[in-house]
Amino acid sequence: MDDATEPGGAEAALPAGELPGGRARPKTDKSEQTRALILETAMRLFQERGYDKTTMRAIATEAGVSVGNAYYYFESKEFLIQGFYDRMTGEHAVDARARMRGKTDFAERLEIALVSWVDCAADYHEFASQFFRTAADPTSSLSPFSNESHPARATAVELFREVLTGSDLAPKLDAELAELLPDLLWLHLMIVVLYWVFDRTPDTERTHEFVRRSTPMAARVINLSRYRVFRPIVRDAKGLIQDFILPTIGRTQKP
Repeated sequence: MDDATEPGGAEAALPAGELPGGRARPKTDKSEQTRALILETAMRLFQERGYDKTTMRAIATEAGVSVGNAYYYFESKEFLIQGFYDRMTGEHAVDARARMRGKTDFAERLEIALVSWVDCAADYHEFASQFFRTAADPTSSLSPFSNESHPARATAVELFREVLTGSDLAPKLDAELAELLPDLLWLHLMIVVLYWVFDRTPDTERTHEFVRRSTPMAARVINLSRYRVFRPIVRDAKGLIQDFILPTIGRTQKP
């Protein structure tokens, strides 16, 4: 019998009016500790056994909680991926801000933010491809582009807004382009993440090199956009971004 249909499973465990995945739970110290314990246990088992071979029952047993309690915080095993997104994004933001402190060069700040993500995610690289299979499904609520992923994505986009606003480039950019840029920098991060998932070099050396070489190029293109001769191209690019790219990204969490 599948975990989700067992007595005390997801449907029995979710109180009326609660959002799935643990997003609307009361945030008491005890509930946050239990939620963190379940997530930590899941991440460890995913590393040891692989994502596909790890069940919610196994996670609950290892964490020392009931299966029903595990489902109370996470509607299904897949929602642990969402919990992973949330935690990783928060850790990345804290780490990147600390590394960027006192730096004003835009290219340097951007590279720091990207390298920080790769470093924060290092412990999870071994089973990242298993997550990618789920996240790559465009119909999945666990895609990084989905409405359900909005909280984690908003945190990341805000970080890239700080990458720009804390730099010496910010006052020189067209205001409309500056408003769009954090979303575009987040998309740059998604390209880095995709490369990182498939990188099998020791300590993901090629991903670090990819960031090191691609960041100055991206910074130069953005810097050139402020010159009058490039304004028509910038306007065309901005139109394409607004009409075709941003509408595909979920902007809010579903009610």
